[in-house]
Amino acid sequence: MIDLYCERLGPGIWAEPINALTNLAFVVAAFAAWRLTNQCRSMSVETGLLIGLMVAIGIGSGLFHTFATSWARVLDVLPILLFQIAYLWIYGSRIIMMRTVHLAGLVILFLIAAYIGRQFPHLLNGSFIYLPAFILLLGLGLYHYHHAQTEPKLLLWATAIFSVSLFMRSIDLAVCKYFPVGTHFFWHLFNGLLVYLAFRGLLMNLTTSEGRVDS
Repeated sequence: MIDLYCERLGPGIWAEPINALTNLAFVVAAFAAWRLTNQCRSMSVETGLLIGLMVAIGIGSGLFHTFATSWARVLDVLPILLFQIAYLWIYGSRIIMMRTVHLAGLVILFLIAAYIGRQFPHLLNGSFIYLPAFILLLGLGLYHYHHAQTEPKLLLWATAIFSVSLFMRSIDLAVCKYFPVGTHFFWHLFNGLLVYLAFRGLLMNLTTSEGRVDS
């Protein structure tokens, strides 16, 4: 059994009920993203991939917070990483219009930074691994603010939400004495909102450029 969070006090699969159930935030985010995509008539392989990965994040994290095993941890971490890579690739190629070689280099640098972050699992309660993602989202947010035709502040709002969710994830074990269920579940709730806002920021500017937004 992998015991990483304040809420878990034993080996049972329902030892983290709040941490497990709050992963429904990602399913709700996926449903909202799906509805928005249909409204904009913009369903594609790219948007479908991101929506599917939102669902996979919720399922994978839910499994990890119930079974708390090594295989469940892989299912928890992998969809998050794939969503980050897919989003970076789609935003970089479709919105920023980066050359493939430059975008591939950026993805490789991001993966290297994430790998380095994994070497410090005890820093910030394991949240150090997400520092590259935060820096990347901030960079995209600044670009989005200056260049997006629609809702230019959206990715900056997503970055602000990410900073709050990172804080909540980082203090989980530190607050056990005062708040027995911990604060990790806020990580799920805020990140559910985060992935929706990030998706919306991408989609609305794709559809604006392609002229497919319904009036």
